[in-house]
Amino acid sequence: MNLENIENEYRTNEENDVHYMTLALSAAENGMGRTAPNPLVGAVIVKDGRVLSVGYHARYGEAHAEVHAIRQLSESAEGATIYVTLEPCSHHGKTPPCVEAIVAQGISRVVVATLDPNPLVSGRGIKYLKDHGLDVTVGICEAEALKINEPFFHFIQTRTPLMVLKTAMTLDGKIATVSGESKWISSEASREYAHRLRHRYAGIMAGIGTVLADDPSLNARIPGGVDPHRIIVDTHGRIPLTAKVLNLTDSSGRTIIATTAKASAEKVTALKGKGAQVLILPEKEGHVDLSALVKALGDLDIDSVLIEVGSELNFSLLKDHLIHRVIAFIAPKLIGGKTAKSPIGGEGLHQLKDAIQLENLEVQMMGEDIMITGKIVQEVICSQA
Repeated sequence: MNLENIENEYRTNEENDVHYMTLALSAAENGMGRTAPNPLVGAVIVKDGRVLSVGYHARYGEAHAEVHAIRQLSESAEGATIYVTLEPCSHHGKTPPCVEAIVAQGISRVVVATLDPNPLVSGRGIKYLKDHGLDVTVGICEAEALKINEPFFHFIQTRTPLMVLKTAMTLDGKIATVSGESKWISSEASREYAHRLRHRYAGIMAGIGTVLADDPSLNARIPGGVDPHRIIVDTHGRIPLTAKVLNLTDSSGRTIIATTAKASAEKVTALKGKGAQVLILPEKEGHVDLSALVKALGDLDIDSVLIEVGSELNFSLLKDHLIHRVIAFIAPKLIGGKTAKSPIGGEGLHQLKDAIQLENLEVQMMGEDIMITGKIVQEVICSQA
């Protein structure tokens, strides 16, 4: 008996399921940054206490995790169990139905972390497997599966991207000194993690003020990183043609300029000549209508956006109910200053009862900084506004 079998003797069936599903979740993360707007999915095939193969969805349009795992087999999977982090598909899309491939292998049991919210799939994959005599278990490590695919679940249900506000501030709530200096408030570990976030999310949004002041590249500077699509909110079309975001020659992401009719036709033509995609959007209160922008990004199949804009635009996004999650890095520094900016500007709220609430908080150390993440409680956002 091999070590895996010995280990299994000391685990209950449910513990075994959790163990193998955890392996599948880990495998799923190998596709991070490359599958959007499809989900991250991992699959593990197990027989007699042995892992026969591991697969994952590596890239949009390529084989799904279940098929990838089947292709890795070096022996028969008849009578085996397959652990999958998302309900296997039952429809013909860019690839054939995964449920058919599972049945064809003679696999006898399927363990699924969570159902697929896609109306083309939801529940149908499970029904197909059961109708073909397979034993199906659903809900193992469901919370973890929902977490890694938060962008996908949001996008498939709303057809708009998950909007994630990221900010770094001092302990006294400042994002820059009174002179405007902001490099670097956060620690090196926090900055490295921020680049991993850029790798994870499909788009990154910045305002024209940030571009004019800092001329950022907005790419993912980590080994093997996939650049997000760069979305610049620029009401008047002021972005210089020399801006770095318009001149990245080796980036996998494209640059999208969100502007209005206030931008000159000549500038729009010049931006397109630089390879940028230009969205001419309606105005709201003299600026780009942010709700229209978010809808347009969804139409472009951008399932998630990391927001790295200034304090004024942050408030506008919050006021329009367009931010879903917040990631805040808090550095152990104090800089003071009545005019030093905080992460959220704008006109602000007048009463505490209107404060924007966060839930499902997670707190962890990131180098010397504290990282706090939370989901915005949508029903109480800016009830005053």
